[in-house]
Amino acid sequence: MKEFFTLAEIDEVTQAVRSFTKYQPKIGLILGSGLGDLANSINQPDFVPYKELPYWPTSTVHGHAGQLVIGELEGQFVIAMQGRAHYYEGYSMAEVTLPVRVMQRLGVEVLIVTNAAGGINPEFVPGDVMFLSDHIAMIAMTGNNPLRGPNLDEFGPRFPDMSQSYDRKLLEIAKTVAKENNIKTFDGVYVSLSGPSFESPADLRFLLAVGADAVGMSTVPEVIIARHGGVRVLGISGISNKANLDGTTITTHEEVLEAGQVLVPKLTTIIRGFLASL
Repeated sequence: MKEFFTLAEIDEVTQAVRSFTKYQPKIGLILGSGLGDLANSINQPDFVPYKELPYWPTSTVHGHAGQLVIGELEGQFVIAMQGRAHYYEGYSMAEVTLPVRVMQRLGVEVLIVTNAAGGINPEFVPGDVMFLSDHIAMIAMTGNNPLRGPNLDEFGPRFPDMSQSYDRKLLEIAKTVAKENNIKTFDGVYVSLSGPSFESPADLRFLLAVGADAVGMSTVPEVIIARHGGVRVLGISGISNKANLDGTTITTHEEVLEAGQVLVPKLTTIIRGFLASL
């Protein structure tokens, strides 16, 4: 497990990705559990298996295909991650966020990050779409910040601002697209936990009390790294299950994947429309 990557190591991975593709993507897509089918919309794609890239973390979770898909979508050149690695799989924060560093070196300017999340907000039901207006970086706040270690000045400052982690102009574009397509959406706060265990009812009541609307095991470390490097971010959660605030239901990963099938058409419409509007 590598705790830190040097710029030379990041560039080594970047060159490996470039050897697989003729495209120069400006938009990055990170696709969460059950949402990987979004990448099937990409035209004339180049495929890059994660196992072919040095240092690249390989997802061990069902529902994460484990490859980059690079090509054209709605007039934009995009690089999509079909599956991501998670901290709970045993990777370091540096390894989990290495793909975002590589995207930055490839020239990506906008990152669309998606996830399947548990709905803490009582109004949410499975199949709902939540745009991230902010986040609670629970893992980072307790010491595992992905920027821990030597600062890479080539990307950004030692102490980056996170007051506008999610770009407000990008959010307005995405919300307009959703409204035009009659897709009901919410704005909300996403909280990232380390996982892999799902939350206890007391955990969830605590998270609701501190202002979280949805909970998951990813996204925020990637967003911190993106913002450190000046990449604009649009965050979207697909609500995959209703939070078990009273302990009467059981949450399963299968439930999360099933909800993904309902969410993919909605997210595909939003993302395609968003890209066409940029």
